[in-house]
Amino acid sequence: MNAGAVGSDDPGPLVLGPMLRYIGETDATVWVETSRPGVVTVHVDGREWAAPTFAVKGHHYALVVVDALEPGGAWDYAVHIDGALVWPEPDSAFPPPRIATMDRERPTRLLFGSCRTTVPHDREGHRTNGVDALRTLALALARGEEEWPDLVAFLGDQVYADDTSQAMREFIAARRDIDKPPGEEIKDYEEYAHLYQLAWGDEANRWLLSTVPSCMIFDDHDIRDDWNTSWTWHEEINRTSWWHERLMGGLSSYWVYQHIGNLSPSQLADDEIYARVLEAASGASGADRVEGSELDLTEAVFDLARRTDRHPEVYRWSYRRDLGDSRLVVVDSRAARVLEPQHRSMLDPDEMRWLDEQLSGDVEHLLIGTSLPFLLPPGLHDLEAIDEALAMGKHGRIAAQGAEKARQSIDLEHWAAFNDGFVEVFEMVMQVARGERGRAPSSVVFLSGDVHNSYVAEVVDAKARHGASSRIVQAVCSPIRNPMPRMVRVMMSSFARGLVRPMRFVAEHSKHVPEPAYPWAVTDGPWFDNCLAELTVQGRDLSIVWRGGEIRDGDDAHPVLTTVASVRLPGPSGQPPGALGWASGSSAGSVS
Repeated sequence: MNAGAVGSDDPGPLVLGPMLRYIGETDATVWVETSRPGVVTVHVDGREWAAPTFAVKGHHYALVVVDALEPGGAWDYAVHIDGALVWPEPDSAFPPPRIATMDRERPTRLLFGSCRTTVPHDREGHRTNGVDALRTLALALARGEEEWPDLVAFLGDQVYADDTSQAMREFIAARRDIDKPPGEEIKDYEEYAHLYQLAWGDEANRWLLSTVPSCMIFDDHDIRDDWNTSWTWHEEINRTSWWHERLMGGLSSYWVYQHIGNLSPSQLADDEIYARVLEAASGASGADRVEGSELDLTEAVFDLARRTDRHPEVYRWSYRRDLGDSRLVVVDSRAARVLEPQHRSMLDPDEMRWLDEQLSGDVEHLLIGTSLPFLLPPGLHDLEAIDEALAMGKHGRIAAQGAEKARQSIDLEHWAAFNDGFVEVFEMVMQVARGERGRAPSSVVFLSGDVHNSYVAEVVDAKARHGASSRIVQAVCSPIRNPMPRMVRVMMSSFARGLVRPMRFVAEHSKHVPEPAYPWAVTDGPWFDNCLAELTVQGRDLSIVWRGGEIRDGDDAHPVLTTVASVRLPGPSGQPPGALGWASGSSAGSVS
């Protein structure tokens, strides 16, 4: 093989990838990690595009821009490094990778989900972590059993830096003393690089990522559980001896492994760091050059991480993808937070202004990707809002201390716990839905993960009560592979339902807890299976199907795709807003 197995002594010239990242109507980007400096070339239909590698912390990467393609076309492609074919591998059992450009006339098919741990795909791994929904879909696509998606959106926790697998712990123990902080958690860039290789190196998932375009955004576990939960958390973590190195490694590796692939070619040219890559590729010389004419971006990327930690407004991790009949706006709900105790917001003023510019009509469906659900089950929303009021000292110091402990211990840090930002974004969305920002879309849909269960919620009677012409929906898919224990599932389901009335009673009788202006309700779910959701545009209507994997006849290597649930969202000309038509699927692991 040209590309060796992850962790092998001789990985060959290709370490990780290729990953098909951005896709537009006429262009695409292909990302790779290589074992040495070189030139990476992508071959498509007798044409070729090339990019030299750049280095970060001794690792080598390239992002090849493939342009001047025909809209709506599809072509097999191959990757060479310094003239040698490295992908597809000659003995691969999978179909050739392909690039399929966007077609405005083709209905969008968008996969989304979050929270995927990396353990082996064997009987023990399936016992502890369940079947990997991503790998199951990859195998089904390779067998020709599923229609091809246009894009997969990974909405957080692509890697777990704070909850490492056995293979990752062995790598850590081989290079440092795990009895010293941060122990078996990720410490630095080198460990992050290995973590990504484990997460994306499985043969089936590697093939899928080479042929299905992807976009990504971080959540807390990409860095650490409860990342930027509160000012108190921020102060406490910064007093540790290891946090700064961890954060620098996490943000720097995120830029390399995830973020640059989210950007279009024009956005790459405007990016303050990636512009150096393009300048070096054009033959410019500079102090960043190293032996072999490879650009070393280490200092630039780490400087960016340092600056964004102190001043989040200096760099934007959020981005937008236009998908023909739909628009996908992916929002950073972690790094851009305002944490001052008396002025908390999920988004700082600069990020809020950017989002304000993106939220407009004149598109059939407006999709908003945010790792944390915007609309929690109402009882949980009220609980987080109450906790925020207490933690801000509205009822005294002792209550504030208890509320802060609860906020960190049971993750009360979603949009509801940042009420100012929640209200501001909700007003923007309702303006879009009323047609005050261009023609109202058929739907405005929040796509999220994080909470380790999947559900659908919708603003109640949006047209009759609030004058909205669009449906306002929350769709959640979590986890891809990291299930709650069964007893915790039952408890959480009962807890969420049982909280609605008591939390509303408390909220209504507290002058410090604002009542949501636009009430919503959970209409479908929750489901607790490992799954990956697929949203399909059908004119003014949408359908969403959650699918997981099942082991049959003891064949752990070849899980079978199953349907966990399916929901149909008729457009405004169909069923009235606020009434969902749905059909449940079946799955061996479903909780009823």
